Amino acid sequence: MSDDHRKIAGKLVIATHNAGKLNEMRELLALYGVEVVSAGELGLPEPDETGDTFIANAIIKAQAAADATGLPAFADDSGLCVDVLGGDPGIYSARWAREAGDFKAAMTKIDGLMRDKGATLPRQRRAHFVSALAVAWPNQHVETVEGKVFGEIVWPPRGERGFGYDPFFLPDGHSRTFGEMSSEEKHGIPADGSQALSHRARAFQELARMCLK
Repeated sequence: MSDDHRKIAGKLVIATHNAGKLNEMRELLALYGVEVVSAGELGLPEPDETGDTFIANAIIKAQAAADATGLPAFADDSGLCVDVLGGDPGIYSARWAREAGDFKAAMTKIDGLMRDKGATLPRQRRAHFVSALAVAWPNQHVETVEGKVFGEIVWPPRGERGFGYDPFFLPDGHSRTFGEMSSEEKHGIPADGSQALSHRARAFQELARMCLK
């Protein structure tokens, strides 16, 4: 990340084919008057995510979209990290869901692995979500940020809102899972500038300070 932060202006490509992520990113960007188009809408291929960190994979996706379109591109790489599983599934969160068949099956798998390790009490089921955001320009200039939110894994999953592992995750200080929260509760950015709740919104707050204000 450069210390010479560049501002986003005009059209921005959101480098995702994930409908849930796309909706969240569009909502977060709406306040800034940025014209948005997605990689999926443009028919761009999904690049291989060969990085070994969330940041590295976000850069890969953003730079591929920027190079293909000649426009600045915005990408997210995010995942669930479970303490008792050594941080898994981590950067492979989406892959675990694909291999299991869907996120519901992946949550069942993760819960089983945790129970195999004796993790049945809330204090033994600590986890956190990570969201790495990258904005890349066609000239290879890149800005990156990372946000985290900590909590615990619940079983059974609760709620039909959100997407991915949301029904599985209870953020610290709350009685409802991400899957039980409205979009505004989960990632709305407080008007007073205090910290947002979700990992993606926290990362976006920092990115907005750097590139959107």
